[in-house]
Amino acid sequence: MVVSRDKAPTAQETFMQMAQAAGLRGRLLVTIGLLVLVRFGIFIPVPGINRQAFQQGIQDLPVLGFLDIFTGGGLSAVGIFALGILPFINASIIMQLLTAAIPALEDLQKNEGEAGRRKISQITRYVALGWGIIQSTGITIGLLSPYANNPGVGFVTETVLALTAGSMFVMWLSELITERGIGNGASLFIFVNIVATLPKTLSNTIEFAQQGGREAIAQVTILLLVFLVMIVGIVFVQEGTRRIPIISARRQVAGRLYRERKNYLPLRLNQGGVMPIIFASAVLILPSSLAGFTRSGAEANSGINAQLNQVLNEIANALRPGSWVYVVVYLLLIVFFSYFYASLIVNPVDMSQNLKKMGASIPGIRPGKATSEYLEGVINRLTFLGAIFLGIVATVPTFVESATGVTTFRGLGATSLLILVGVAIDTAKQIQTYVISQRYEGMVKQ
Repeated sequence: MVVSRDKAPTAQETFMQMAQAAGLRGRLLVTIGLLVLVRFGIFIPVPGINRQAFQQGIQDLPVLGFLDIFTGGGLSAVGIFALGILPFINASIIMQLLTAAIPALEDLQKNEGEAGRRKISQITRYVALGWGIIQSTGITIGLLSPYANNPGVGFVTETVLALTAGSMFVMWLSELITERGIGNGASLFIFVNIVATLPKTLSNTIEFAQQGGREAIAQVTILLLVFLVMIVGIVFVQEGTRRIPIISARRQVAGRLYRERKNYLPLRLNQGGVMPIIFASAVLILPSSLAGFTRSGAEANSGINAQLNQVLNEIANALRPGSWVYVVVYLLLIVFFSYFYASLIVNPVDMSQNLKKMGASIPGIRPGKATSEYLEGVINRLTFLGAIFLGIVATVPTFVESATGVTTFRGLGATSLLILVGVAIDTAKQIQTYVISQRYEGMVKQ
């Protein structure tokens, strides 16, 4: 097969390499095998729990239903992999915040090279272990009185150990996929868990269309078209970048004069990815979740607990999906967390210093403070546009579902769509990278 060194691999070349190249084929088989193993582990039950009662009770707690999407039903099934990769994801977010706040961690990341990054990865694992213990303990305490067959110290110890060990095993498998598979292990686990909920969602939608006749078919068709348009928009925005031109100064090395080189600095339109929506959703479902936890205590007495439950219920009713208060608060939270997360990922001052060290500059902008101010202005404008897009993606499905009356896609919201599209794009790029490396290895051998 004839290929060009200067072109990106075609779909035909990619599939040929996946089938013929031993290195890429081995990575794909490792990835698929570990993903299947994790899906099987979700359905290995933790003993001593009334699962039917728990699955009914989880419907009254939105926070658990929200997290259950990312575990592929593992949380409602109470399997040994119920927590899945969530503790590691939470630990990674915590470490990003701590790295920006603690100078010692920032120094490890920026100045210690590969050794510093390995140390931060090790600290992240310890944080994931601690977070896994906390989450396992919270779930176990919630299971005690209404759902445990034999509540006691033994049940608590066994359940916490099982859930924590399962979460750490999943974290180890995700690192194996990152190192020996096609990469993005943690993201692929979340991707597969969300995809695992699609058959049930599609089955419910088909059943709804069959029972409702032509009107229901038209409503489902409109909703599917909206989802399709949103997916196309997500692809464009996820891939959208602002290319800022930079010029490298002339240099003389060993008597040779190197001319100015023109390049560009890419700044992504959506710096935070899906994280602003996750943070905003977590804040919005907090009042209803707290109301669910205090409901049983409010029934038992009419004191402070009952008053607190009443206040939380009023807040939860005001923030119910579809109301104008919900939409306004949701948009404001998404904009806030978009700027917050972008400030953690991109630092204009560091970018300006790095350009100065490399002898590069932006045409028409003085190096130093002027460059950092210019970059900060560009990043702020990009972040605002990205936040508006995230707000549209997050609120449009709710309006369309309310208008059409189709609620079977409620689990597949904006967060799930962004994760699915983002991980699919990153995985495709990763596979293309391996195909290109195989292409150049073949050229070297020839």
